[in-house]
Amino acid sequence: MLEQAQALTREYAMLAPGSHVLCAVSGGADSVCLLHWLRAQAVSGGFALTAAHFDHQLRGAESQRDAAFVQRLCEDWGVPCVVGAGDVSGEAARQGTGIEETARRLRYAFLERTAEEVGADVIATAHNADDNVETLLLHLIRGSGLQGLTGIRPRRGALVRPLLTTTRAEILDYLAENALTHVEDSTNADTAYTRNKLRREVIPLLRELNPRLEEGLTAAMTRLRADNDYLTAQALSVAREAEPTRSGGLAIPAAQVGRRPDPIAVRVVSALLGRLGEHQFRAAHLTSVVALSRSADPSGSVDLPHGLTARRAYGLLLLEPANDEGPGWTPVPLEVPGETDLPSLGWRLVCRPATAPLSPPEDPFLCYLDPAVLDGPLVVRPRAAGDTIALPGRPRKRVKRLFIDAKVPRLDRGRLPLVADRKGPVWLAGFGPDTSRLSTPGTAALELRAVPIAPATQCETAPAPGPHS
Repeated sequence: MLEQAQALTREYAMLAPGSHVLCAVSGGADSVCLLHWLRAQAVSGGFALTAAHFDHQLRGAESQRDAAFVQRLCEDWGVPCVVGAGDVSGEAARQGTGIEETARRLRYAFLERTAEEVGADVIATAHNADDNVETLLLHLIRGSGLQGLTGIRPRRGALVRPLLTTTRAEILDYLAENALTHVEDSTNADTAYTRNKLRREVIPLLRELNPRLEEGLTAAMTRLRADNDYLTAQALSVAREAEPTRSGGLAIPAAQVGRRPDPIAVRVVSALLGRLGEHQFRAAHLTSVVALSRSADPSGSVDLPHGLTARRAYGLLLLEPANDEGPGWTPVPLEVPGETDLPSLGWRLVCRPATAPLSPPEDPFLCYLDPAVLDGPLVVRPRAAGDTIALPGRPRKRVKRLFIDAKVPRLDRGRLPLVADRKGPVWLAGFGPDTSRLSTPGTAALELRAVPIAPATQCETAPAPGPHS
């Protein structure tokens, strides 16, 4: 056991000299073995060691017994110990999540918090080779993809598993050889839990077929992990091409996802969603986004969990917080003359008296209005249902149809300011003025100009439409 654990810790640089290791200790056989072994390694390896125990408050007096056992053990061995607790059952009820999922989330949050408090840069858990086999079989019977068949990783960031290639039988032999005691979790005998049923009934049958079951499956998982890592690396190189959007999402050319083989395309989507938050998505969610990227529909969308949506904006695939036409904003009076800032939209409207030029400007963000035909005060607002405008040289159209024809992504439609009076739209930024409100060349006019003030680093999901869009 010592040779296997030492080889694994060397391979993954788990126990560097000068580091501080936080060891998760439940009081069971595996964690007692790990703590004892790490205590011996700390002396020769030159690293500090602290223990941490989390009481899930699920087994009443038995949970309290476990916490007391770990504290006494650490006192006897001279290992600093931090004990925490959490109401797993109550939290699961509040969040509507499963007990096991909630217990794991609270336990790891405690370990990460404790590591920060004591200055530990490594968190060691006592997962062993048997745990790895059980995890593989659980994923297999649930229909997992390749990622789930790679098993538990020996190292993931600061989280390390020194005993991952050590079997439970070897751990028990180690405890006996060193006369070490431990406590048993009574729920481990309950075969109502799938993992326990695998451990007590299924794996013994598989071991009859292959007495070296753990060794064989560990080798298989290592090979599958190498394959999975290669595919993931290919996907990450594609995902790096995504750029942030103003809404806090990501945009990438849909073809960059759609033309990839399924194993890579799905991983690209997973990587992009991972950049938007630490959420879990089912395979069906990922494949639906891949299908969207390959769709001929230029404005299709897919609703995703966790308040996200995937949508096509013609040539782009956008993954963003769910919204229809961008953020809502409150209409504001247009300063006449003066400047009206719309910082959340990235625009500044500048209005001043002027003389209309002899040739109408071609800039769709500049116009000259006739003050005599304006009806009441001017207001800056987003598009409203039923708005119409007659652009110079073009028939009157609904503003929504103009957006569709010009291929303006839905999220950007709410960001183009529209100036209106009591009769309706007077001017639409990026498109132009209503013909009936234009001043006669050479006469007094109100010059109205839209100036972008958005940070240059933010991604524009589509170019602003020109006058001939």
